[in-house]
Amino acid sequence: MSVRLTSVFLTVAAMMSCLTVAAQTREWRDWPSTPLQDPLLARPPELDEGKLLPGDSQILACDERSAVPTAPLALGDAIDLGLCRHAQVKAGWARIKMQAAQKGEAQSAYLPTVNAGLRYQQERVRQPDSPLPLDTQRRSRSQYYTLTWRLLDFGGRAANLRAANASLDAALASHDAILQKTMASVVAAYYDVQTTGANRLAREVNERLARQIMDTTHKRAAKGMAARSDLLQVQTSLSKAELEHARAIGQHEKALVVLSISLGLRGQSAGLQVPIDPPDLVIQSSELSQDLEQWLTVARQHHPALLASRAQLSSSQQKLAAIRAEGMPSLDLSHGYYANGRPNQGSAGTQTRETVTGLSLNIPLFDGFSHTYKVRNAQAQIDIREAELMETEGQVIGELTNAFADNQASLRNLTSSQRLLDSAKMALDDVQRKYERGLSDIIDILNVQSALADASQERIRALAEWRSARLRLLASAGELGRMRITEHDK
Repeated sequence: MSVRLTSVFLTVAAMMSCLTVAAQTREWRDWPSTPLQDPLLARPPELDEGKLLPGDSQILACDERSAVPTAPLALGDAIDLGLCRHAQVKAGWARIKMQAAQKGEAQSAYLPTVNAGLRYQQERVRQPDSPLPLDTQRRSRSQYYTLTWRLLDFGGRAANLRAANASLDAALASHDAILQKTMASVVAAYYDVQTTGANRLAREVNERLARQIMDTTHKRAAKGMAARSDLLQVQTSLSKAELEHARAIGQHEKALVVLSISLGLRGQSAGLQVPIDPPDLVIQSSELSQDLEQWLTVARQHHPALLASRAQLSSSQQKLAAIRAEGMPSLDLSHGYYANGRPNQGSAGTQTRETVTGLSLNIPLFDGFSHTYKVRNAQAQIDIREAELMETEGQVIGELTNAFADNQASLRNLTSSQRLLDSAKMALDDVQRKYERGLSDIIDILNVQSALADASQERIRALAEWRSARLRLLASAGELGRMRITEHDK
């Protein structure tokens, strides 16, 4: 029985030794398919399968196609690019891997540790002062293995494992927050490009209108129906329209650069093409009809920042339990086998076999009050986490309340801005006909032209405010998903 047990332990020691050597080689790091990469199954499935965002039915899979922007760039493709390439998203995945490794480390405390060693020694003894020539050589080989297994620790390992699980949950929730924050920044940059593009288009239309008015005024002047002051006024209006158009082009190009940075393209905005909605686009705005209390309930249950803060609080509480368990007794099982001596000992000169098995009970009695202050430190960490949770909850409620109010106001402004734009267009058509017949003067048509330009800007601003408010409302509730954004922007 003893020989069989020794053989088993030697086999386990040999396997552990081989794994240690393999872990230090390049082949092990480049071997992702091996089950021994995560022998304790500490790795969460999100690392391999991806993360399902709120409201989505399909997990985003990043591949080589995600690295190349399409033309024209749709909103869904822009979101995919940002989520696959953004540096903060990659850092969030790395933090999840780190917490998963710490969970595996906590699980490994339940398993025994096995060490093995092999020593080869050659001794040569010479006695030059002896009258007889003596030259003695002796070779020896020793080997050993040891096994240590903690059997009882009054809940310390269990508390450490629960703390590691809570920290992993916090990392996953924090990554959800990073995903939603990244998506919000990408969508906001995309909307900004569309808004500045619509503004650029409106300024271009206003410039063309100013040129038409100038051509009409020149024709009237050729017939003696327009004074020189009229020509000067329409020239001033045209110069102003050209200036506003040039400024709108600059704003649009700047927005493209910001979008390229949000997509992880490092400012390479050349070639980015974003479809521009015309200023008179009609938006169906019957969505997001929940009242404020419903939004608050959703946020308290699903907001990733709150989930992460609660998980961090739970981790701190479990760490306190683990530290308290450090002051309790522990029971360890140890077994060792030594052939021809122990490690770091000289050769005995004879063949020996030694087997040592024992139980060790460790009872902490006094450590200079170090454990007392460790417990107080852990309790203070809990107080900090509780305060952070309260602060996070207050921020989420405040941001959600403001976003809800802004969304309601922006919905009301959409209808008013459309009516204002329609009225300005009809007024321009009417005054143009009168001006061509000589029934109105230059002041009337310039005033109507200015009113139309203002109405176009108000419509663009109302659309931008509505999109921004809708985005902030979803983000503040922690319900920002790819489908929730793209299904209303097709």
